[in-house]
Amino acid sequence: MIDYLLSKLLKNKTPSWIVLLIDLYIVLNTFVLAYFIRFNFSFNFDSAHLFTQLPFVLLAAFIGFVLIGSYKGIVRHTGLRDSVNIALASILMVIIMVVMEFGIRFFDLLPVFSFPVSILAIHFLLNILLLVASRYLFKTIYHLFISDFKIDSRVLIYGAGDAGRLTYTVLTNDKDIKVQVLGFIDDDKRLTHKMINGIVVYHSNEITDHFIQQKKVDEIIISIQQIKSHRFLEIVDRLSKLAVNVKIVPPVKSWIDGDLKSKQIQKIRIEDLLGRDPIKINNSILQKEFHQEVVLITGAAGSIGSEIARQICNYNHSQLILIDQAESDLYNLQQFLHQRNFKNVKCIVADIRNKKRMQLLFQHYQPTLVFHAAAYKHVPFMEENPYEAVCVNIFGTKVIADLSIATNVKKFVMISTDKAVNPTNVMGATKRIAELYINTLKLESNTKFIITRFGNVLGSNGSVIPLFQSQIENGGPLTVTHKEITRYFMTIPEACELVLEAGAMGNGGELYVFDMGESVKIYDLALNMIRLSGLRFPEDIDIKINGLRPGEKIYEELLGDGENTIPTYHEKIMIAKVKPIDSICVRQQILDLCDSNLGLNCELTVAKMKEIVPEFISNNSEYELLDK
Repeated sequence: MIDYLLSKLLKNKTPSWIVLLIDLYIVLNTFVLAYFIRFNFSFNFDSAHLFTQLPFVLLAAFIGFVLIGSYKGIVRHTGLRDSVNIALASILMVIIMVVMEFGIRFFDLLPVFSFPVSILAIHFLLNILLLVASRYLFKTIYHLFISDFKIDSRVLIYGAGDAGRLTYTVLTNDKDIKVQVLGFIDDDKRLTHKMINGIVVYHSNEITDHFIQQKKVDEIIISIQQIKSHRFLEIVDRLSKLAVNVKIVPPVKSWIDGDLKSKQIQKIRIEDLLGRDPIKINNSILQKEFHQEVVLITGAAGSIGSEIARQICNYNHSQLILIDQAESDLYNLQQFLHQRNFKNVKCIVADIRNKKRMQLLFQHYQPTLVFHAAAYKHVPFMEENPYEAVCVNIFGTKVIADLSIATNVKKFVMISTDKAVNPTNVMGATKRIAELYINTLKLESNTKFIITRFGNVLGSNGSVIPLFQSQIENGGPLTVTHKEITRYFMTIPEACELVLEAGAMGNGGELYVFDMGESVKIYDLALNMIRLSGLRFPEDIDIKINGLRPGEKIYEELLGDGENTIPTYHEKIMIAKVKPIDSICVRQQILDLCDSNLGLNCELTVAKMKEIVPEFISNNSEYELLDK
């Protein structure tokens, strides 16, 4: 019964006045103890003096605790800051007592208050020791009683540094979870089998399947803030093969109000395995770039367009015009922005192929910055529908670019793709031709034309990650087109951050390529997704090789033949030095392509594309015959 009542009391926040009373009681007892220590635990002192001094000690302690507020801390979350407050309160208490003593001596009010300075020093040290110790004692008792002797998960923390110790504190202080930390893991052999907070540190080489089974480990939490990407990938690859859940502590910048919360410790996502350092953006440049500008985004409902819109909303633009023909997705974006009270945003359902409609919109809104993200991007679909690919990716780009010149747009930023480099499919070839058309315009107007080229983005509509997730939910198998196929990956937010930064730094005529990190094997990606889902390959879910799809190639490239890069002030953004072209000839070829495409003759359309882009060599496609 007593245990139950104590448990109930400890589970609720102890009132501050109770903590204050306990502290005052401790201070009175330490003052008496100081006398006994000073006089070698004998009664060779005047007890009447002692009892006369106690009310003054009590008053000094009360003032010190109240002014510093040391009693206001939540006991079960006692930490270094609480210890510092107790020390400050004790110092203030000593100062008050000294002032009292000298005041009483000066006015000769109560001579018996005078006591040896050694009493003061001993009392100060005893206060800090016992007040801090009492806090941690109550904290320990609290955790013993609230655990109810039931553990939800048994955890190892990978990393015995500052981040690992903080993670331990967060886990043990959170009353909503019942976690037992079994130990730390670290690569530093000097720490092996040492103790931190009473918990053993194990070397990483000791963590095997046998160790996991023997210790009955449920989770391993990686808590290392400063770690090289390749080392992180090695750790995850090794741990994911063990029969244990692997989680990660997020970067410091994403902690809530600068503090880590236990709910932020999540399972590792595929984005965490990209093998790149975090991208840093110069927000001051972007603030200036978008200040009071009218920004128009085509393809605004797509993965890239919508993220660009969300990021631009954080800047002081004059108006944001969002255009897309996908009605439902555009409506969802509109509601998202509306719920967050973003102002001066206009969503318009429109098709970039409709030149007259686009002309009216440009004339009405007079945009000053244009981000052209509208495009058909699915390789197999466009291989079957060259007409649509040319209409949107080439003619649509031409419409928006020509109108940008006609209405004196300051900057036009086109979103391109690595599939435009040495294309093997219709989609990639149309994006390359769109790049060429933009290049023909760069010297003919005041509009600054800028092209950004990057690879795949994680989580975009139709990308491989959502496909794998769906296949895992349905029990598999995961389908991969080729065991050796690789792709460059980047998250949608960081890709869009680089687009905005490149657009801001561009002076017109640049083709920017992004540092995409190391290319990722899709087969390895599938394996990691299976393991990170807590499943086993191939026992739980298998991987099936389907063969390359029409137009698909095994390796993607960011630079074409004869192209090289020069650095910019941003380490993740490079300028591609492209081969010179005959602008008049290329533009005429593109105009002829758009005209002939209206005849709906797919072979003739693709043949003309190959004339414009000689490096366009079809792969695994019916159009391979045209290359012969």
